[in-house]
Amino acid sequence: MKLSYKTSGSCASRIDIEIENGVIASTSFIEGCAGNTQAVAALVRGMAVTDAISRLKGIACQGSTSCPDQLARALEQALAGTEG
Repeated sequence: MKLSYKTSGSCASRIDIEIENGVIASTSFIEGCAGNTQAVAALVRGMAVTDAISRLKGIACQGSTSCPDQLARALEQALAGTEG
């Protein structure tokens, strides 16, 4: 499953995600802090979607959300079968 998630309240404007059999195959952040978003993408590659959600949800950066939190929200929508 491939999805493109429009973020809200973070530096990245969009997150493109590919999920295969409940595991994150790839993640790409559009805009945002390049080093941080590349690191998050590398760390979640090969991780179960549910594990990534539990680790990233609620992380804040200069407000109530962050790029990792937005990724968790996108993954939750993927589990629910909707795209943002």
